[in-house]
Amino acid sequence: MSGFSTVGIVGGGAWGTALAQVAARAGLEPLIWAREAEVVEAINTGQANPLFLPEVLLDAAVRATAVLTDLAAADLILVVAPAQHVRAALRRLPPSDERPLVLCAKGVERGSLKLMTEVAAETAPGAPLAVLSGPSFAGEVARGLPTAVTLACDDERLGQAIAEALATPTFRPYWARDLIGAEAGGAIKNVLAIACGVAEGRGLGRSAHAALVTRGFAELTRLAVALGGEARTVAGLCGLGDLVLTCSSPKSRNMSFGLALGRGLSVAEALGDGRAVVEGYETAPALRELAARLGVETPICEAVAAVLAGERGLDEAIGALLSRPLRTEQEDG
Repeated sequence: MSGFSTVGIVGGGAWGTALAQVAARAGLEPLIWAREAEVVEAINTGQANPLFLPEVLLDAAVRATAVLTDLAAADLILVVAPAQHVRAALRRLPPSDERPLVLCAKGVERGSLKLMTEVAAETAPGAPLAVLSGPSFAGEVARGLPTAVTLACDDERLGQAIAEALATPTFRPYWARDLIGAEAGGAIKNVLAIACGVAEGRGLGRSAHAALVTRGFAELTRLAVALGGEARTVAGLCGLGDLVLTCSSPKSRNMSFGLALGRGLSVAEALGDGRAVVEGYETAPALRELAARLGVETPICEAVAAVLAGERGLDEAIGALLSRPLRTEQEDG
């Protein structure tokens, strides 16, 4: 037995709601904290979240609250707030040295350039940490379609217990020890997905798409290892698997954002009303700065950051990538 019976979910967006569905199917009692009053109302009265996850009937066990401290009584906390809001959310959550925090956001904090495990260590010192990451579209997970993810935790016994608590016949968490590799893979692939969307929107073809995914994975691996992660971790679900999914479908918010840019929309137009967070847009500038600090070449990620900052036009950025010096495939950059 896992030892968990109740789970608090910090964040009432599509992914938080989908994970609440997973928890309910696994026999847990999930309570979602959402900022939006209409989300709380819709979940509690209509078993639905039409704002972020339309056309999905939620399990009757899924409940919601507008009071973050209501989650303090849970045995397990899933932190699914957008990466740039994780610090603020954890500061408001009553501290506990026993209740595990499972970090589900994929990004690098702007300003501090810290991964979510570093943010959590500062804001919730002493709390046991785990990272959940992998190829997973919220709508598919919520509907119970087969999904496999990485559950990283340096404490094997705790990691296995969390994986057991969340596992269902269609949601399979695979335990790993490498937290840094797991979260680095999830953060970097979002920026690379924007590049793949741009290539699709510009009509550059499937060959270009394959090249971006492959060379992007090389960037992802170099940076993850420089951060302290392991290459074998990002060669799994939380790196390569997530990259393949996110770069291959407009269901990905990051790829669809890049697709809109490639078709000629401005950054503001592509972002839309901002209700659905594009993590790659937020992470790109932090990632560029982090790579420079570590001395790691990430030309694709750097090109995306330059375009989003208005420093280069799309065609100029594409031309710069194509005119880089030829080198052996195993060389950095």
